[in-house]
Amino acid sequence: MSVEGKVALVTGASQGIGRGIALRLAQDGFDVALADLDFQEDKGLAVAQEIHDLGRKAIFVVADVSSRADVFAAVDQAADSLGGFDVLVNNAGIAQVKPFLEITEEELDKIFKINVNSVVWGVQAAAAKFAELGHGGKIVSAASIAAIKGFPILGAYSATKFAVRGLIQAAAQELAPLGITVNGYAPGIVGTGMWDLIDAELSKINGKPIGQNLKENVDSIALGRIETPEDVAKVASFLAGPDSDYVTGQVLLVDGGMLYN
Repeated sequence: MSVEGKVALVTGASQGIGRGIALRLAQDGFDVALADLDFQEDKGLAVAQEIHDLGRKAIFVVADVSSRADVFAAVDQAADSLGGFDVLVNNAGIAQVKPFLEITEEELDKIFKINVNSVVWGVQAAAAKFAELGHGGKIVSAASIAAIKGFPILGAYSATKFAVRGLIQAAAQELAPLGITVNGYAPGIVGTGMWDLIDAELSKINGKPIGQNLKENVDSIALGRIETPEDVAKVASFLAGPDSDYVTGQVLLVDGGMLYN
């Protein structure tokens, strides 16, 4: 079954994993709406141009995924501008590197609003749009290896990703009768700006030189190399496409062999 002309919305799509997923979905045949914060618009428009160059339609939508109204508006804009709506990829998220005993109320609220609340709003918005259009669809969300195992100094981040995994399992069961599948991808050590931040913050905490924490984590990967956004995008492509029609409620590890679940 072809996805030619179907419409996907990817959040956090202006860079990193989100960009990789958006480009892969365009290569698969999707038209793609790219959602991100307003200060990322130039990057987002550049990704949209890359998608246009692949022969697919693309738009950039300004959205703060921690806002329920913004997420619903982004879904509406994707459907209105691209002529349908078939897949939502809840990719946007942030990391927080902090010793457990130092996490503040404000930091905890912020990371949960962005990493967890956004998934709830995305599931709700996508399901409502699928119902309005009279068909099922696919919802794919960003988990992490930290959704399977909690990591020290990443306590709040790990908690948000465990929460995403629980939301995926619950939503999959509730939405299956509507023809909606709900799944997630769980990356490991991806060579993006997020891991540059994690490495720098870990260096402040444990005193290791910049790059050493990243190297030690990469050295633990069975396949022997750092992960790329394209590695993640291949799994997201599967979950967004017809080959995963009989898969729901799952979080698929894509970590090169770090965890074994």
